[in-house]
Amino acid sequence: MKLIVAVVQDQDSNRLSTALTKGDFRATKLASTGGFLRSGNTTFLIGTDDALIPKALELIRENCRSRDQMVAPVSPMGGNADSYIPYPVEVEVGGATVFVLPIEHFHHF
Repeated sequence: MKLIVAVVQDQDSNRLSTALTKGDFRATKLASTGGFLRSGNTTFLIGTDDALIPKALELIRENCRSRDQMVAPVSPMGGNADSYIPYPVEVEVGGATVFVLPIEHFHHF
């Protein structure tokens, strides 16, 4: 048994949730916030058998795509903000960050 922890962008959350339900996976959704862009994410906790890991990863891959987004950089902390000009930069956001963890015990009460 494994625990899949998938951090996805909020824009992909509903699509992934629907795909997981149709694929007979049970998942818990948690609201989370990214550290770099400070934008909303959704973290999925998915417990599943080892044999179903490839199927779950494929659903995540198909439903969570990366995209480019323009963001304004955060002003420097403690630096001279007078000469700082916040030019927007294009960064890649989205996709999914996935961790697959072994489960030592599973109990359902």
